[in-house]
Amino acid sequence: MKLLSTLAICLLTFSLFSQNEKTDELTVQLTYLNADSTKVDLSLMLISELYESKEYNKALLYIDKTSKLAEDLNYKKGLAASCYYKALIFTKRDDYLNALNNYKKSRILYLQLKDTVGVAKVSNSIGLIEIKRGNYSVGLQNSLSAIDIFKTQSLNKELSLAYNNLAEAYHKTNQIDKSIEFNLKALEIKKHIKDIDGIKISTKNIAELYSLLKEHRKAIEYYEKVLALLDPETDKDLKGEILPKLGSEYLRFNEYDKASQYLEEGLKHNREQNNKEGILRTLNAMGNLSLQNKNLKQAQYQLDEAYIIAQETNNKTELLKNYKLHIALDSTREYFQTAFFWQNKFYNLKDSLNKKVSPVIPTEIEHLNLIEDDIKIEITEQSSAPVLEAGWHNKPSILYSTTAIIIFLLSLLIYSLLKTKAHKIKLKKQEDKLIEEHEKTEAILEQIHHLEEVNKVKDKLFSIVSHDLKDSISSIKAFLDLLKEDNISKEEFNELIPELSENANNASTLLFNLLNWSKSQLQNLEPKPELFNIQEVFHNKMALVEQKIEDKRIILIDESQRDFIYADKSMIEIVIQNLITNAVKFCRVGDIITISNKNVNGKSLIVIEDSGIGISKNNIDKLFASNKNFTTKGTQNEKGTGLGLTIAKDLVELNNGKIWVDSTENIGSKFFVELPKAESLA
Repeated sequence: MKLLSTLAICLLTFSLFSQNEKTDELTVQLTYLNADSTKVDLSLMLISELYESKEYNKALLYIDKTSKLAEDLNYKKGLAASCYYKALIFTKRDDYLNALNNYKKSRILYLQLKDTVGVAKVSNSIGLIEIKRGNYSVGLQNSLSAIDIFKTQSLNKELSLAYNNLAEAYHKTNQIDKSIEFNLKALEIKKHIKDIDGIKISTKNIAELYSLLKEHRKAIEYYEKVLALLDPETDKDLKGEILPKLGSEYLRFNEYDKASQYLEEGLKHNREQNNKEGILRTLNAMGNLSLQNKNLKQAQYQLDEAYIIAQETNNKTELLKNYKLHIALDSTREYFQTAFFWQNKFYNLKDSLNKKVSPVIPTEIEHLNLIEDDIKIEITEQSSAPVLEAGWHNKPSILYSTTAIIIFLLSLLIYSLLKTKAHKIKLKKQEDKLIEEHEKTEAILEQIHHLEEVNKVKDKLFSIVSHDLKDSISSIKAFLDLLKEDNISKEEFNELIPELSENANNASTLLFNLLNWSKSQLQNLEPKPELFNIQEVFHNKMALVEQKIEDKRIILIDESQRDFIYADKSMIEIVIQNLITNAVKFCRVGDIITISNKNVNGKSLIVIEDSGIGISKNNIDKLFASNKNFTTKGTQNEKGTGLGLTIAKDLVELNNGKIWVDSTENIGSKFFVELPKAESLA
């Protein structure tokens, strides 16, 4: 180990010595050169070396001298490069205003020289600054336009930086798919130019983005790739960041051994490095692991330590996770008062974080023609200097004429207002008459519409009975006939009982839903509203799907809270049951269902979210349509009646509520139900 450390120090010393030697050599050469363009070019080489070695103050001194010499010689190329290096240094110091000012000076000079590559480099740097400042549209437009030139000129280092800019912008604006796309492009370039550090960062970014998309297997794949690339000596911080994240990903699949292995290694490593952020992430994940293994005492120690560190570091994301895990811990131990304390903290922090609206950028960014467009801009800027002329206030004739015109226009306005008033009274009478006739017409149209809907109900009833109900009952009868005629042994029949039971359940559910739906359509189903606790309904309905959830190994997260709703309890129970059953039906093994409710503008907003197969855009419009019997099979070929969501919509609206859905195919669905919390005063 000592030998390796000594070797590393020697290599570093040699590298610094070589770099200093080159700097000194360039400095000596500059001393003996005449004040011409060759001296400017050599000086720029020295500035580049000083910039790379982070000697920014020394570099600025040479930049000022080089700029003056280039200006005296009217050497625009040298002046453009000087401004560019000055802007780079200001960028490193986060002095964005001075940086932008120098970038723009540099770009004007490169434009005059028609140096396409120079313009592209400057534009890409401007793009990076604008993205950091939150001006995403401008930043993206500059970077995208520069990319075209970098590709043509095979400038891979600059192309990689541009891709990074775009990936960062799309990430900050929650366009995760786009961010992954540009990170992958950056990764390919970095592999091509053998930028090892860049490869590690891009690979880590891709893993984090896949985790955000809930594609956890992909996240594991890329985290493990990063881990394999890490240097034990130089990448200690990165290792401390990756290990707990990788352990957390394995925890999502209940692979406790692998999760424990990575988390224990991560905790040991981060404690050795005294990396507070790494310790915090690891302790939260280990607390979750202990909870799932029912090791409650250990979970408490881990979560309590994580809570203290989260407060010290003000890491709100990890603090939010910590609150949620404390709620789960105290609920499991039946310390409900303490769980309520953590729940209040959780929702207060969550609300404050939700208020930070994510920036949005246009999905389509128009590429700039960097040379032509910018020349037009610069010409406009240079030709827009104000020209002073004799003011109108120095010409009395113009003043008198203007005053006379204003008086005339005011007289016309007063006359017009008087005439308009009389005309308005006449129009009001005609409007009242039209409104009365319109109301009568609306009443007739509403009655016609109601009769049409009743007729549709009749057609729907016959259609469903002739298909779904007949299939289920015919299947049951066929099983019974086989047994009656001794064509099947009792042992064989016993094996078929689960299928027989499912058909009977389908028939029962169909009849139940059909009855409620038809009543609601015919307006015979009158709601009987009362105040009731929606959390109790959630718990009752979740209990009904426990077996199915266990069979599919679905993770059910209960974020519900005690809250009272003013509605017909039995109707809302039907709605909640339908939504939870659907979520289970369309989840795959290992998917997640989250049930929550919160107060929004004086109403209760219920959210049932799943990470299942989602719904295509074409099918979303069919879900609540009363004139369509739309149904699809679940992930394990579970059958449906096609009536559940139609009934849910009718029952919610009968109770003065709203229901809607937000879904993305292969990512999951969110069903929202908004219900009143008190009797309507209308």
